[in-house]
Amino acid sequence: MEEQIIICEQEKNGVSVIRLNRPKVRNALNTELREQMAEIFIKLNDDVNTKAIVLTGGDKVFAAGADINDFLTAKTVDVYLRHSERYWDAITNCRKPIIAAVNGYALGGGCELAMHADIIVAGKSAKFGQPEIKIGLMPGAGGTQRLFRVIGKHKAMKLILTGDMISADEADQMGLVSEVVEDEVTIKRAIEIAEQLAGYSPIALTQIKEVANLGVDMPLQAALALERKAFQILFDTEDQKEGAKAFLEKRTAEYKGQ
Repeated sequence: MEEQIIICEQEKNGVSVIRLNRPKVRNALNTELREQMAEIFIKLNDDVNTKAIVLTGGDKVFAAGADINDFLTAKTVDVYLRHSERYWDAITNCRKPIIAAVNGYALGGGCELAMHADIIVAGKSAKFGQPEIKIGLMPGAGGTQRLFRVIGKHKAMKLILTGDMISADEADQMGLVSEVVEDEVTIKRAIEIAEQLAGYSPIALTQIKEVANLGVDMPLQAALALERKAFQILFDTEDQKEGAKAFLEKRTAEYKGQ
């Protein structure tokens, strides 16, 4: 039986866990893996039972980048015709909160993959970097753009131009990760956060994610107007009324996504 290169499991409380499963090549992101990952994200995006998603590479490594063997013979037209942006767009456009659980290497495409998440939980062993320059390339899935927006120009340029790796603690100090934990609890902690989010109103979660992601590239006043409109819209949901009522009654809210 052929080994699964991605494993997707439904946990309790509305959490789905996606685990990359190519340990022999440190979860290198070949085309087949990216295709399957995109299909899973599209499916979970429409799955009413999935409220939050955890993305991990397992206990030892997150993803050490693209499959370098593919770069030996690929030509410009070959790479263009793959339209790999489709695979990344499936993650970018996912309305559900995504929590990345990162142990070990998150390099190149692996670092870019982690940055597609909304929250990154890093184990102490985690190493982040964009080493494409070391093989005569550059980041091609958001590394030059997302890093700038997250950690600023000068920190980002140093990582991109040198190809150097940084530790989990350095990434935390730069604001690249949300929190750092011991390796053995990285995935557990990510699932805990996902379960917490899954207990909230899915409509409110979707609005927060949409406004935050769109607003970062908008002029401030336009982004604030978008935020106000989304805030106002939520007052017409049953979830908002249930949340307020539950708070006043000192009980746990039961959200239905309506």
